[in-house]
Amino acid sequence: MNLVLGCVLAYIAAQLLFVFWFARRVRSESDYLLAGRSLGPWLGTFSVFATWYGAETCIGAAGEAYAAGVSGVLADPFGYAIGIVLFGVLFAATLWKRGLMTLADLFRQRYGRGVERLAALVMIPSSVMWAAAQIRAFGQVLASASDIGLLVAITLAAAVVIAYTAIGGMWADAVTDLVQGLVLIAGVVALFVVFLSIGGAQVLVSLPPERLDPAHDRGLLDILDTLAIPVFSTIAAQELVSRVLSMRGARLATRATVAAGSLYLLLGLLPMAIGLGAAAFIGAGRDPEQSLSLFAQQQLPLPLYILFLGALVSAILSTLSGALLVAGSLLAHNVIAPLFPGWSDARRLRSDRIAVVLFGVVAYGIALGSDSVYELVQQSSATGTAGILVLMVVALWLPRWGGAASAYAALVVGTVGYVVGAYWIDLSSPYLLALAAAFVAYALAVPLARPMAIST
Repeated sequence: MNLVLGCVLAYIAAQLLFVFWFARRVRSESDYLLAGRSLGPWLGTFSVFATWYGAETCIGAAGEAYAAGVSGVLADPFGYAIGIVLFGVLFAATLWKRGLMTLADLFRQRYGRGVERLAALVMIPSSVMWAAAQIRAFGQVLASASDIGLLVAITLAAAVVIAYTAIGGMWADAVTDLVQGLVLIAGVVALFVVFLSIGGAQVLVSLPPERLDPAHDRGLLDILDTLAIPVFSTIAAQELVSRVLSMRGARLATRATVAAGSLYLLLGLLPMAIGLGAAAFIGAGRDPEQSLSLFAQQQLPLPLYILFLGALVSAILSTLSGALLVAGSLLAHNVIAPLFPGWSDARRLRSDRIAVVLFGVVAYGIALGSDSVYELVQQSSATGTAGILVLMVVALWLPRWGGAASAYAALVVGTVGYVVGAYWIDLSSPYLLALAAAFVAYALAVPLARPMAIST
């Protein structure tokens, strides 16, 4: 296993060298956050795909399928794939045409500086928790390939990715996404082919019906809420918005995003299927989060096993770097920089990088205290996005309905409503209720202020 770990670390080191090389192209905040708005179809498609296809799909979803069957994986890959495609069809071109740097910029144009800052602060925890999920997953991969222990593995993973993201920004992220995406596809497809060759199809066919029932032990509201979180949170995610804004045209933004969502679903079904049938090969009662890695370790010849681990590392690096970049940009660009209007572009760029490092350390702490990659991803997706989605839809399609008071009400009620419903009252469908409450709060506050037209 020392050889395996050595190969994985060598791959990581190569990615770091790649990032250092492309960091030379970063000369402005636009370069750092949006790659100069110049991504073409290949980089654009793989940037969206690789950012979303992360630890929760490879490790988390496979583990949930191993533990609970199809009913445990409604959110991923199905919900997130639907969200990406819907975003591409309904939002990508419209947002691109506005010339934004972040989603919070849209709220500044529509509602003013105060709403911009509050929206950024509401979105940041989601990105940080998503980054924490990837750091924990990275640690799981390193731990499964060696005997270094989970704590050391998570620490090493955090250090690598903080450096990776702070240095390269979106330019390096987008180019490495293409490389990592190709490695990811090769590794996952190779693993699935081996799964089929050793009788995986027969295992899936012979599974008990409840393992294949998406509604097993779940009520209708529970199912709808489980799907609503990934679909709506994906639409309201700055991670996806930043990729779309980095592309070089509105039509390309739509096509590349829809293509990425379709590719996501296709590739997401493979680890899910392996997770469903993994118990027949690795036995029951294993750690669900290591089920995919254990299956690969037992069934793959050494060269393919190394390729598979490279695929996992690729998925995690691309997703994690995107999440940290988003959290840093929201704090530096939308909260701190407006307080210092005289800052040069170089100082703005420096503040973006410092914020990335800061949130990387925070995400590392969260990863150490968490028990589940999949749980972290679900929490990150649901927290704060209800109010953001309401503001986004209204700002784009109802430009004269409501003002800053409505925006504040929706953000506060949506965020507090979800936290209270999910963690204090333990409601069965907290996200749907938070979304409805955010919309109602926005509507009720409309008479309190004059609406503001979107500035161009």
